[in-house]
Amino acid sequence: MRVFYDCEFLEDGKTIELISIGMVAEDGRELYLVNRDAPWRRIKKHEWLMANVVPKLPQPHGDWRNHMPKRWPIDFNHPAVRRREAIADAVAIFLLGNALEAPPEGIELWADYGAYDHVVLCQLFGRMIDLPDGVPMFTNDLQQELRRRGNPPLPEQAAGVHNALEDARHLKACFEAITASTP
Repeated sequence: MRVFYDCEFLEDGKTIELISIGMVAEDGRELYLVNRDAPWRRIKKHEWLMANVVPKLPQPHGDWRNHMPKRWPIDFNHPAVRRREAIADAVAIFLLGNALEAPPEGIELWADYGAYDHVVLCQLFGRMIDLPDGVPMFTNDLQQELRRRGNPPLPEQAAGVHNALEDARHLKACFEAITASTP
């Protein structure tokens, strides 16, 4: 089973901190979660993240806006916003199903420019060797597959760039487009 995923993160050249993760499985299941434990003070000082990523995260709506502190960059009451440990549990269940002791065979992880995405995914569980059994220790990269297939054209992403779930959906569409058009 292929799982296409994207992570939004803060990186400073020394650390990589998860902001959000979006996953789309071949069977149509989707997962979108935002890290309540992200370093929000540092994120608020990061101009690019504040302009491109934070506006795509769950925002307070309606009367909630009047009751939330202005220092909160997102809606911490949204059901997608969870603690890091809860995100790790949800990702493991999404990838492996409810029977974690008997993981499914053949999970393929796919990301676009996925090196940091894979590191952030692994860090949800601790170190790479702490990944649950059945979760691959590597992520296939769309860019490598594109090069291998002669760089065929890709569909445009209509909306949602830098929203982890929208980016994962687009990644799946790109993968399907290149595998349908080239051997």
